[in-house]
Amino acid sequence: MNPLRWFLFCLAVLSGAAPRFAEAQALRKINATIPAVSESSVAFYIAKEKGYWREEGLDVELILVRAAISIQAVIAGNVEFGTAGGSALLPITRGLPMTFLFTSYDKANFSLYSNPSIRSVAELKGRRIGVSSFGSGPDSLLRDFLHDHGIEAGRDATILAVGTGMERFVSLKTGAVDAAMLSPSAYIMAEDAGFRELVSFVRQPNYVYLQGGVITRSSLLKTDPALIEKFIRGSLKGLLYAQANRSPTIALLARTLKITPDVAARTYDEVRPGMTQDGTVGEPQQKKSLTAFLEKNKEPPPLGKIFDFSLTRKTMADLKAQQWRPAP
Repeated sequence: MNPLRWFLFCLAVLSGAAPRFAEAQALRKINATIPAVSESSVAFYIAKEKGYWREEGLDVELILVRAAISIQAVIAGNVEFGTAGGSALLPITRGLPMTFLFTSYDKANFSLYSNPSIRSVAELKGRRIGVSSFGSGPDSLLRDFLHDHGIEAGRDATILAVGTGMERFVSLKTGAVDAAMLSPSAYIMAEDAGFRELVSFVRQPNYVYLQGGVITRSSLLKTDPALIEKFIRGSLKGLLYAQANRSPTIALLARTLKITPDVAARTYDEVRPGMTQDGTVGEPQQKKSLTAFLEKNKEPPPLGKIFDFSLTRKTMADLKAQQWRPAP
């Protein structure tokens, strides 16, 4: 290639790259944690894949860390957001300066499965039960449930932190634990493998459990509400897309969770009824969601110190005014 043609070729390449470089430069880098690769984070997977955050000028990195570390990272300012669930409510009720802003679900997408020899919850005494990590939402939910059935976790039954939903399923399958708290994609496989469902929290009307939530430092809510609104808008669009587009969401779940399309379809149909309509819950549900994290008969702190759904409600109102609809 002669020098003139080489120059023109390079100029064309650089001209095409310049807008992309400028766009990348203009995007604000944001870090957000997810506690596990599971269906509870579907709104955030969609927000990233469909470019909803990018439309807001945000380059969001989803970082997989366990619940307790996620809380520490948010408080320390190492990440802007935690996409937590009920695991965030325990430290907030104990005074950590964080605020719960948005939730994808108001039902606990968990079931407690055991090996077939265990026929009732009472038979869990003296057994080993697997959870994701200590202090996680499923851990607190399990302990509260066992307490209601006369079993004290740690005394009457051993609680083991064994990792993600698939890791918990493998622990159950190999006999490392006698029972485990499983998310839908895992408990569907457990059911197919012949394990016994002792309780489905999805079908327990008295258990309100927030999953796929967004938390941030309370100070950031005061100093940079515009950033929070942008992150919420992308997340809310992801949630609305998941509600409206079954087939593409099933395909995304299959890819992300590395499960078969059949299991992904059954998983979607399990979790879809538990999705919130607009990323918020009312005060009665807020109070119920704190039950597992409070001492018995103890009044919760003022709800305004824990939850602030005002930006989520504002964002939903804006989307409705714009007549925004999630395209397939």
